[in-house]
Amino acid sequence: MSARSVVASILLPLERPALPVQALVRCCELFGIAEGTTRVALSRMVAAGELEAAAGTYRLAGRLMIRHDQQASARRPQLVEWSGSWVAAVVVAERRSAAERAVLRHDLARSHLAELRPGLWMRPDNLRGLVDTVASLGEPVAGHCIWLRARMATDIDAPDDATLVAELWDLPTWAAEARRLVADLDATLPELIGGRVEALAPCFTVAAAAVRHIMADPLLPDALLDDHWPGRDLRGRYDAYERAYRHLLGDWLR
Repeated sequence: MSARSVVASILLPLERPALPVQALVRCCELFGIAEGTTRVALSRMVAAGELEAAAGTYRLAGRLMIRHDQQASARRPQLVEWSGSWVAAVVVAERRSAAERAVLRHDLARSHLAELRPGLWMRPDNLRGLVDTVASLGEPVAGHCIWLRARMATDIDAPDDATLVAELWDLPTWAAEARRLVADLDATLPELIGGRVEALAPCFTVAAAAVRHIMADPLLPDALLDDHWPGRDLRGRYDAYERAYRHLLGDWLR
């Protein structure tokens, strides 16, 4: 892992995403990254607007702070009872740069929408405040999309909700990977609880993979999932894993 990846992955799960520079340097040392390399990476992240530096402490900023909020929402989603309606973002902007298109796609996907057709992103309307949350990301989402709510038609020949979900998301693949990650978390958790400092680096990699997968959970209504969907299980196991990791890491840093 690069110094930037380690710094970002250490700060992103924290409720207050800030740490002293020496703590970040020592975390990077777990991966064989020299102090000078880490300090150069920190300076570049500040220059890129990803970190803010004050009194020897670095705090997430810019797009990384947005990612922090998205990650927190994915770990503890605000779900509402599903009424059967869908929410859709329709891209209406005409002239867009490649960078704007990439940012738009990234933000919509991170917000748990999926693309049915080019320029049409949608999901079941069961996430509290989804439209306001996505719009708060600013450009290009706020200025390039219009939002609609709709229901599947039942009086014409059209796919049902479950068929549309299957087209938008590869649920079997996500579920299989989630179960594999649960097994990885369960297998390595005893090493953290047992205080094995040597486990910090490999367990860090397991934790980072789990977080990435949690953020890709479509967070669908229960009515559109099978009875053994592993989403809640993965989030619960990761919470316990992170607590054990933070405890051991804190002891090591002290």
